[in-house]
Amino acid sequence: MIVREKTILPKDISFIKVVVDIEKRILSMNCELHIDCAEELQADGSNFKNLWGSNIYPLEKRIDYVSMINIRPTIGNRSMEIQDSAIKEKVKKVVENLLF
Repeated sequence: MIVREKTILPKDISFIKVVVDIEKRILSMNCELHIDCAEELQADGSNFKNLWGSNIYPLEKRIDYVSMINIRPTIGNRSMEIQDSAIKEKVKKVVENLLF
């Protein structure tokens, strides 16, 4: 499901996989795998270079910035966690604006 505006999550959801388009400031959520969310956004016109995966914990309003799709050695992100603090901040702002 692509989220473009503020969405209220059900109170019983404790964990959600999301992929954020940091350029368009939208996200896809509730996919089985992060790559599924990324593909949904790409089908909607997003460019993969702007897509970053994370996991959110709505009850705690916490984000972890870990996903297989974040492994991008060509731009210096050699782990599953987003290494660039500026990208992390952009992901955080989109998640907070749309889901928290």
